[in-house]
Amino acid sequence: MTNPNHKTPSFSREMPFEYGKLERIAPGVRRIVCENPGPFTFKGTNLYVVGEGDVAAIDPGPASGAQVDLLLDALRQTGERVAHIILTHCHADHSGAAAALKERTGAPTYGMARKIDDPVIGKRGPSGGDFVIPVEFDVPLNHGDTVRDASFELHAVHTPGHAPDHLCFRLSDGDILFSGDTVMGWNTSVVAPPEGNMGDYLRSLDMLIGRNDAVYFPAHGGPVHEPQRFVKALIFHRRWRELEVLEALRAGATSIGDMVPRIYNGLEPALVPAAALSVFATLEHLVEKQLVAATRPGTLDMAQEFALLG
Repeated sequence: MTNPNHKTPSFSREMPFEYGKLERIAPGVRRIVCENPGPFTFKGTNLYVVGEGDVAAIDPGPASGAQVDLLLDALRQTGERVAHIILTHCHADHSGAAAALKERTGAPTYGMARKIDDPVIGKRGPSGGDFVIPVEFDVPLNHGDTVRDASFELHAVHTPGHAPDHLCFRLSDGDILFSGDTVMGWNTSVVAPPEGNMGDYLRSLDMLIGRNDAVYFPAHGGPVHEPQRFVKALIFHRRWRELEVLEALRAGATSIGDMVPRIYNGLEPALVPAAALSVFATLEHLVEKQLVAATRPGTLDMAQEFALLG
């Protein structure tokens, strides 16, 4: 059963916006909110436009959206063009429209390359749809690499955990970090094995605390102000989940199916699969820390049973 004193970050679901518009949200930054709302995407994927004239488009959005037409029509009216297509990661709600945008603009694509034999490609994600749409990047990026043009400079920050290829991007002017799905103000990020890894995710959050970014612009939802304080709350939240998993094990739960209703009291049925994957990610991390072990031979998976060590 969830502890009644369970602390969660101060999430905000307030987000003024209008579908179908390219709106300026900060100096040098504009946004289109794609019309793909849902339990994992909130109001939709944020397609960010950075710079003036020759601009960068960060996260073009899902393949089925009309955001590419909206973007190009809006830029045509101001005499601008997409000169760079940047991906925080290759989940379908971010990368689905990358090929169409490249075909129509000729702009090169930038992002962290995935392994050719990545086992997640072709699999279904927590939302039930195609999870990963890989991109053969024209310019592969690693931590610390820079994408620049006359009006902007973006620095790549590798933040694995939600996805192994996840990059945030620091905009030098304004101390803005485009935080992708690593940190969002409206909800916690999904960490779903084998795509997600809780240990990597917590290490990424620890790294972000040590930075001096002034505001985060996430891939879903509104901006995150005082981001270091918010990230500390996210870490506390994940550590509390670890304690809840350990408590469930002490109470006799052995399977993920036993643990989910104990930890997530009154959860919407549509979110149960994601919650189960989050519990699995937490168990993986506890196994890594040698606090928990699988009780049956074989690899760690959703069907395994677990017990406390010591």
